[in-house]
Amino acid sequence: MALLEVLHFPDPGLRKKARPVGAVDERIRTLAGNMLETMYAEGGIGLAATQVNVQQRVVVMDLSAERDAPVILINPEILTTEGHAESQEGCLSVPGYFDVVERAEQVRYRYQDADGKPVEQTASGLMAICLQHEIDHLNGRLFIDYLSPLKRQRIRKKIEKQEKLHAVAL
Repeated sequence: MALLEVLHFPDPGLRKKARPVGAVDERIRTLAGNMLETMYAEGGIGLAATQVNVQQRVVVMDLSAERDAPVILINPEILTTEGHAESQEGCLSVPGYFDVVERAEQVRYRYQDADGKPVEQTASGLMAICLQHEIDHLNGRLFIDYLSPLKRQRIRKKIEKQEKLHAVAL
């Protein structure tokens, strides 16, 4: 396994729309394994392939406290949504920033598992929020897009300042 570089806002790669995966093969399973390793190393609960500059519809998640229940979703899509829920969100691609976002409370979704088998399920709570967040990434959208333009501009300036300080320290 290998750690992958996570893109940070405002990197234009985060705005690219991911392509569907044709065949779920060893290459895709290796990508998913590397994404899981990267997600765990970064302390996240979900990661989309677009965040590691791979434009394919692959998402990994692990919502367990023990970090021992990985989920791999190939070509995930939301079929229906229900209700409204507000939650505090953060993102590995927008480090150090959290804000309240409104999303659907429950989602019906489908995907292919790591063996390429189709799966259809319903999720609510944190799972529903995480699914929406990660699928947004696959569509070139970030959680900060749900915030006001002023808040987005403040985040951009804060991240650019942090990156300049980091570059000077090297």
